[in-house]
Amino acid sequence: MNKSRQPYSMQKDDIKFVGSIMNLYETLEDNGISLVYIGKFHHKITKMFTALTSDETDNNKEDKSVKRKLHHTVVEILQNMSKHSAELFNDLEFGKGLFMLGKKNTTYYIYTSNSIDSKDETKLTKTIDGLNSKTREELKEMYKIQLREGVLSGKGGAGLGLIDIARKTCHKLGYTFIPAAKNRKYFVLQVKIESKKV
Repeated sequence: MNKSRQPYSMQKDDIKFVGSIMNLYETLEDNGISLVYIGKFHHKITKMFTALTSDETDNNKEDKSVKRKLHHTVVEILQNMSKHSAELFNDLEFGKGLFMLGKKNTTYYIYTSNSIDSKDETKLTKTIDGLNSKTREELKEMYKIQLREGVLSGKGGAGLGLIDIARKTCHKLGYTFIPAAKNRKYFVLQVKIESKKV
């Protein structure tokens, strides 16, 4: 005699966890976020994201100039995250953090977050506020000077990378710092790129 199988019921904690994930999914979808990644960042991950970004712009039938700008910005951001996370993995050349990409109306949004030493907050704030106060022509000139004189910041070029990101967008760089454990903070960066001329 075959006993009918009873359906397996998820545990209460599992149901609560899945419910919170679905709420997060709806929030991300409402804000146009289509790609989310949490984990280690290295060159293979960068290649994967640039391919996914290319698919996204192809699906949206974007102009080549928008594709190039978005592609270049994603690469620069991910390289910075690989180099400048406070959570570098021993001798390996990668860090870890959060990456999100999406589009709402005519604007692409890139959000990243990685752990930094708390003592670096003041320096980063000063750097980004300085970039946000510059015109596009001033940013272009700053970039040329950095390349010509080789004046790079602490870990090998974060300043150059941020200048390059800032000069390729039509928006100010958004950022915040969220307290984390062990004298660290999460540095959250928001980059916006227009798919239409502004």
